[in-house]
Amino acid sequence: MKDFSKFLEECEGAPRLNELSGFFAATAGGRSGRPIKQPQVDRRLMGEDELLDRFVSLHEQRRGPFDQHYHSSIPYRLEEECRLGHAILQYSQAISGTLNLYSLGTAEGTMARTVSELANGRVESLSCSPNVENQDSFLAHGDPPHATFFLGPFHHLTRDLIQSRPDLAKFASGFDIIFEDTTFQMYSPNRFDQIRFVSQHLKSDGLFIFVEKFRHDNDEEYFRRERQKDSGFKARFFSPSDIRAKQEAVLNRMNQNEVTLTEIARTMRRHFSHTFVTWNSGNFYTLISSNSADNLCLFSSKLSPAAIPGEYVYADLPYRLYPESYDVT
Repeated sequence: MKDFSKFLEECEGAPRLNELSGFFAATAGGRSGRPIKQPQVDRRLMGEDELLDRFVSLHEQRRGPFDQHYHSSIPYRLEEECRLGHAILQYSQAISGTLNLYSLGTAEGTMARTVSELANGRVESLSCSPNVENQDSFLAHGDPPHATFFLGPFHHLTRDLIQSRPDLAKFASGFDIIFEDTTFQMYSPNRFDQIRFVSQHLKSDGLFIFVEKFRHDNDEEYFRRERQKDSGFKARFFSPSDIRAKQEAVLNRMNQNEVTLTEIARTMRRHFSHTFVTWNSGNFYTLISSNSADNLCLFSSKLSPAAIPGEYVYADLPYRLYPESYDVT
């Protein structure tokens, strides 16, 4: 059995649960960080698809206060969330049996819940957050039969806990898809142990999806993209003083826990045979990893084109993060 004692201690002392906890509680409760207007999916950027239309519509009904803040902060992150949710739904229809989905640290768990509601029993989802405000938002729409919310940080979800709790035991066999949404960067830059800990819940042929903000090897390029994000997108939803306040209260601390794509490539190849970069918005990227080339290919075939204006995209997508031939053993 792997020893995670030092890692768990590290997580308990992380910014997310300590100096940043007040920001997350207030934002999740709608007491601060509220955008001037509600973010809406730009349907001009997305293809015509009945299932996608249903996802976007239900997702809009289920969003909570933190969703509204988050999707107003990152250019076209809302469209990417709908694209990923739509792909997961299609993927669940293409495989046999029930798909287990774990969405870790994703505020109200809106994407996972929406997937479960539309899947009609084909997707059992688990979302987690340490904020009771997020749990309140999740339960505000009723307790769905195929979506579960765990109140606590991701590192509290140990294998023993999942196996011992009646409401979590259905996930004891592992997850087909794990989705990490800008969570690790709130804890530390220790991506190796973060992925190692969470991957113990992933099935051997499962998919691990990451949405993260990455540092750039060139600091000036990193900050140029940040200025573009703030002036070209966030300014539609927040005042200049609100943007400065968040930079001082949260981002300056969070940025210390970001890693570069070069660094994440070295880490990922120690865990997964294959990793593709499938979305980019300034300093934010979506990565999809797996040790199953077939499942990764199948999921990728369900992804609709990225819904984002070209000026925010700094990569030819999709592309491999590292050579396929690398031996992870």
